[in-house]
Amino acid sequence: MTTKRNLRIVFMGTPDFAVSTLNALLENNYDVVGVITAPDRPAGRGQKLRASAVKEFAITHKLKVLQPTNLKSEEFIAELKSLNANLQIVVAFRMLPKVVWQMPEFGTFNLHASLLPQYRGAAPIHWAIINGETETGVTTFFIDEKIDTGAVIKSENVKIGKNTTVGELHDTLMDIGSNLVIETVKQIENDRVKTEIQPKTQDLKTAYKLNRDNCKIDWNKNLDTIYNKIRGLNPFPTAWCYLDNGETEQLTIKIYDVEKLDEKHNFENGRIISSKDTIRVACKGGFIIIKKLQLPGKRKMDVKSLLNGFDFSESAKLL
Repeated sequence: MTTKRNLRIVFMGTPDFAVSTLNALLENNYDVVGVITAPDRPAGRGQKLRASAVKEFAITHKLKVLQPTNLKSEEFIAELKSLNANLQIVVAFRMLPKVVWQMPEFGTFNLHASLLPQYRGAAPIHWAIINGETETGVTTFFIDEKIDTGAVIKSENVKIGKNTTVGELHDTLMDIGSNLVIETVKQIENDRVKTEIQPKTQDLKTAYKLNRDNCKIDWNKNLDTIYNKIRGLNPFPTAWCYLDNGETEQLTIKIYDVEKLDEKHNFENGRIISSKDTIRVACKGGFIIIKKLQLPGKRKMDVKSLLNGFDFSESAKLL
């Protein structure tokens, strides 16, 4: 009978997605000897310093927290060594230098929100929906020198519904991912880990970091492409475009909840057709029906509320 290893775990993560896994480790009575997370950052209108979701959770549970700005600094490396961890777990953190990931006896593994090798990178949940995938998943793997390329330990597939938003998929993968991490830790604890090298695939899809440019809607694309982009960015960081309402200045608007309507029409792409309680936007192959949006300086609101106090011109367009 194999004797269980006595694990001393350092956990690394920053956003809500990582909190679920840290909570699962504590609920399963694992010894988390330290938590590494991002430094507090200015946020909101007042730009007050705000702690990460992981830090807030860790402090509530009286865990030791480190917030290095430089992962290679001698001070941080010395402090990390002093924790005497033999396993490190990474969930939604940042790329680690070799001196950090090779430190613990039983290695450092990462939870990634895709079925590797597909969608390596910063935003795998978003891009799976934006690209119209019908399936994704979560993967645990041992970290190596490159980004998301290490040997796979475990993975689990998840179906993506036709109307699933990134917010909904995020929460599903967060729960499934935290369970997968516990299963992975149990294998390491019992010295029963079997890994597989990631296959070399020609048609690799990358989960590029999201920015203002790649979150903008192109109304000259077809109906499904636009629909997938909006739901793949809803509710964060949110798809956006310009509104030309016949005034001197174009407005920047954010679009949240939408439906799509396959229907032939002769309207130009981006043309707004509004009634007293609906907004339809023409594109190739049909219409995007907007349910919730946000105007500059306003709160997010449903279309019916917007139309109570906002008028679209006859020539109104989204650009």
